Amino acid sequence: MPELSISQFGVVYNAFSFTFAAMMATFIFLLLSRSNIAPQYRAAITMSALVVAIAGYHYFRIFESWDAAFVLSSVADGGARYVASGSLFNDTYRYIDWLLTVPLLVAELIAVMTLAPGKKGALTFRLALAAALMVILGYPGEIAGDTASRALWGFISTIPFIYIVYELFVGLGPAIQKETGEAKTLLSNIRLLLLGTWGFYPIVYLLPILVGSTVDANTIVAVQIGYCIADVAAKCGYGIMIYAIARAKSRQEGYDLSSRAIAASG
Repeated sequence: MPELSISQFGVVYNAFSFTFAAMMATFIFLLLSRSNIAPQYRAAITMSALVVAIAGYHYFRIFESWDAAFVLSSVADGGARYVASGSLFNDTYRYIDWLLTVPLLVAELIAVMTLAPGKKGALTFRLALAAALMVILGYPGEIAGDTASRALWGFISTIPFIYIVYELFVGLGPAIQKETGEAKTLLSNIRLLLLGTWGFYPIVYLLPILVGSTVDANTIVAVQIGYCIADVAAKCGYGIMIYAIARAKSRQEGYDLSSRAIAASG
């Protein structure tokens, strides 16, 4: 690990803390709001809650690993910098998180869509498998010590990503067009959110290649912050949109929580 200035170490430290807090807050919101959704869409909310809970746990471990990987040390000019402590920063936690959560992200989208049961199961399996392959194939490049290997594995992992994008915009296009009202708009927008956030990960992944080094301090800081931004948008923001879609469809299908509460009290 390279030497880091106090500000470089601190900005990553605080980014991990913020991301952990965002995941836990979203988990609590989804858990408490699940009863607002019609029963047929609650599985999607459960998966969303699982995604942010799993991510929150792993960000706590990443936070601990980052803190343990550096120690504050005096330097020759009388200042202080963070230097490697001898304990390796374990970025594998992030890939374990993605391996568990990325397939769930596509599964929860399918769960709030109106599709034939047979098609829904087959499509969920294909998209989840592609999502898992995307993560698995990207990992060797993430831990590679040279930019050439990072570029190669980054290119290979893009193949299942392209398939996912194709299914989202071509395969699911007709089903989304059949939706009505607010749900149709939200489903169209969530595809754009998924494309934008998942498209941001490769940009962050490419930063060491663009700089020409996998051990440059500024690059390491930029990569960690970039992944935090992408994860908050792709998990917290996405989970809230899944809730909004499920709530809109519940209302359109006649599930009115306030009316049920009044009826129950009467």
